[in-house]
Amino acid sequence: MELKTTPFTAIHIALGAKMHEFAGYNMPIQYTSIIEEHLTVCHGVGVFDVSHMGEFWFKGPKALDLLQSITSNNVATLPIGKAQYSCLPNETGGIVDDIVIYHFEPEKYLMVVNAANIEKDWNWVTSHNRIGAEVENASDRMAQLAIQGPKAQEVIQKLTAVNLADIPFYGFAVGEVAGVKQVIISATGYTGAGGFELYFYPEYAQTIWEALFKAGEPEGIKPIGLGARDTLRLEAGFCLYGNDLDDTTSPLEAGLGWITKFAEGKNFTNRAYLEKQKAEGVERKLIHFKMIDRGIPREHYDFVDAEGNIIGHVTSGTVSPTLKVGIGMGYVKTAYAKLDTEIYIDVRGRKLKAVVAKPPFRV
Repeated sequence: MELKTTPFTAIHIALGAKMHEFAGYNMPIQYTSIIEEHLTVCHGVGVFDVSHMGEFWFKGPKALDLLQSITSNNVATLPIGKAQYSCLPNETGGIVDDIVIYHFEPEKYLMVVNAANIEKDWNWVTSHNRIGAEVENASDRMAQLAIQGPKAQEVIQKLTAVNLADIPFYGFAVGEVAGVKQVIISATGYTGAGGFELYFYPEYAQTIWEALFKAGEPEGIKPIGLGARDTLRLEAGFCLYGNDLDDTTSPLEAGLGWITKFAEGKNFTNRAYLEKQKAEGVERKLIHFKMIDRGIPREHYDFVDAEGNIIGHVTSGTVSPTLKVGIGMGYVKTAYAKLDTEIYIDVRGRKLKAVVAKPPFRV
């Protein structure tokens, strides 16, 4: 199967990036090294091509009603100019996808979905659109760059008259960047290092890329691959759909009760089941952990108790480039989910000690 490309694919290849398939796209995994790129974002500024993400528009008088019926969070409380993290619950207690919703106008919203789930999510949205809301899959007509790190604002500010300091976390503005009009400037990201995400039409991709790298030269701006994106999100404690969230994981098990709102009149998919689960409690919970013994925790490794009984499994793991120790996420029986609880990970027959900890895992 031929891999899909983004407007930046040729640039990544020309820069010598190590390319690999991700969600059906030919994406850069790393340019130099994951650790170097990770630390660049933590201390300076890096640019991620995230044009593979999906975008759906919801417009018209029925847009809000449709969103309220398919998402877990309360879109009715979302002000214009702000974004909201949410999820699409399924009918069996799991999650179709985790998403971000932007409120543009009284009857205009944008939903951003994970690249691997574009087709699945679109089918879900359209099959549940029984009220005739106006929806549009704009995924192929939007490009996106994430400019992340403590120097990101300084770099982007050179290219726009929009006062970036006025955009709160999870807020956004629409303005001109590097001479390109109608750019969405969003104070969001997936790194925990601060910064912005820019959405624009694909034909302006090269213009914005070149302007960013010229403006960011004094700050040491660098392109960053998906390898460092994964280590950064793990240190920040952010979930990855397909690993830490999937069709079998409840938002309440995943610690996403804060985006699961049982507001009056909000009758979203599988609300009754999730309300019951909230009242009765869950049997397993998603935890973050830090290794005490030396070792690299990997996806699918078992969590065990002191006697060696299986109590759960790792969903994501790596060695933290910042702390130089193993960190990760996974599901355990609720009794083992409290902070500072000592647990063990079965690493190829060796029982290695870890502790339930609270992210971010950075100094």
